[in-house]
Amino acid sequence: MKSIQRKHTENKHENRRRNLKRKICCAALAALLLVVLFLILRQCLMSSTGTNSTAANSTGIADHSAGTPGPVTEYLRASELAADSDTPVTSSVDVPGNPFADLSVPTYLTKVDDTYFLVDCYHNQVIYHDNLSDPLTQWHVMTSDIDRGHTLASDGTIYLIDDTERHRILIFEEKDGLFVHTQTFDGIGNRPHYIVYDAPTDTFYAWSSMSGEMYLFRHNPDDTRMYLTEIRRIESLDNVYVRSFTIIGDEICFVSGNSAIIRADLESFEILETYPVPDTLAGMIQLTRIQDYYYITVSTDITGSQDYATIIRTQDLSSLADGGYEDIYSHFIGGGTPYYITELDNAYYLTEHRLPGHSVWRFEVEDNEIVHVETIY
Repeated sequence: MKSIQRKHTENKHENRRRNLKRKICCAALAALLLVVLFLILRQCLMSSTGTNSTAANSTGIADHSAGTPGPVTEYLRASELAADSDTPVTSSVDVPGNPFADLSVPTYLTKVDDTYFLVDCYHNQVIYHDNLSDPLTQWHVMTSDIDRGHTLASDGTIYLIDDTERHRILIFEEKDGLFVHTQTFDGIGNRPHYIVYDAPTDTFYAWSSMSGEMYLFRHNPDDTRMYLTEIRRIESLDNVYVRSFTIIGDEICFVSGNSAIIRADLESFEILETYPVPDTLAGMIQLTRIQDYYYITVSTDITGSQDYATIIRTQDLSSLADGGYEDIYSHFIGGGTPYYITELDNAYYLTEHRLPGHSVWRFEVEDNEIVHVETIY
């Protein structure tokens, strides 16, 4: 009788152990399924928002994520701090005035907040002022420590200027209403020629005009120290003179000096399409999208002759090779060399050289018609 009771008790304990094991296994399986489900949902969320981490890979190029990147944690190199960045500038008396009554090959006009900046390329200076009506001698000199600079870009906090012939980028900050050179990047490709700040990616893009390289710069929101985060390349543009690029959405266009316009993916720089152009348009300067047209400024033909300098526009880039474009240079007298177009306060500004007294133009476009054309300087 006792042996039967003992056997019954042992069976009871064994059943409890088995039930406990089953419960533990079920709980572990449920936990594993929850972890897998969490990882799947997390990956879906990351894919839908386009966020990934930024890290330097084995080639020395930072992996750039789609959308606005996060804080700068990985970079190729930091800027060099300027030796005189802490030197106090006490008053406007310390800021030199513009010594020139005219412009010598002006290339770029832009506006940041309430201040206009004009790159006076062959005078080797960047000048600034609060209006476009005063004489040029009333403008101030932001810097004259450049050799054939072409553009300036700003995110409202810092200002980048390309020092083209010295292959470097100068960085300025506004301190007490004055502009101070605080940082420098030396060794930026071969003749950096064009800089743009792209707000959606919170990145400065600086183009090396002779090496087919794009240098990407960023800084953290709470710090002005600049970092070179990535270098992107288009191999076919190495040793080809390319004066500018245009970011349109998530794509980028290059008006190259090899008789073609290249459209590429902004993130990967993978070439999406190439549009050939006639030899007479080979020396293109810039492509600008205005309403339903692409406006293209042209400096030379394929032989380098400025006799072919002009401005054209087209609705279809693929039609250029067959003459599918309209020459609109007559709106601006003609006979000079048009350069960069910028949009400021719902109007467009064109810089030009070789035409005395017509260095900076202002115009508007209404329903694809060019109107209110006037000379500013």
